[in-house]
Amino acid sequence: MVQQKWTYAEMHEKLPPETRAEVIDNELSMSPAPSAEHQRLLKKIFRLLDGYVEAKRLGEVNIAPFDVILDDDNVVQPDLFFVATEKRGTITNRGLQGTPDLIVEILSPSSFYRDTVQKKDLYEAFGVGEYWIADPANQVIEVFTLVGEKYRLHAFLAGSGTITSARLSGLEINAQSVF
Repeated sequence: MVQQKWTYAEMHEKLPPETRAEVIDNELSMSPAPSAEHQRLLKKIFRLLDGYVEAKRLGEVNIAPFDVILDDDNVVQPDLFFVATEKRGTITNRGLQGTPDLIVEILSPSSFYRDTVQKKDLYEAFGVGEYWIADPANQVIEVFTLVGEKYRLHAFLAGSGTITSARLSGLEINAQSVF
């Protein structure tokens, strides 16, 4: 049996509107609704990032579900993403047409491999400048920054302490404010 190759256009044509679905390398992936723990962490990170970005007038922070259309064969719905002011024009009613400056993914048991391997590789290949992986179960946040064409670990938070963002200079997030 030959598996169908999905594109962004086919996803919108064949699936009901507002379906939580992603296409990575022409492969369709659908996610169950996130857990309460996932949503609580997402809400806390969103409030901190959005508040900082708004206060400094740096751009726009969006929260899932919202399509990020990297190209026709790769469409994701990151839990949260930031787009700098100079790229705000790439945000349309259908989604972001291009690459965000920063993406945050919150791990779930069902998304672990997709977020830590598939999406990390995808975001690296498309030039997402900063990628955060947040693990609510272990109270960990890893911040990767793009150096050349590869991600390098910029900051690591495990249970306590503070992390910074390379992309959002001056932003500091304390573990107690999110976990």
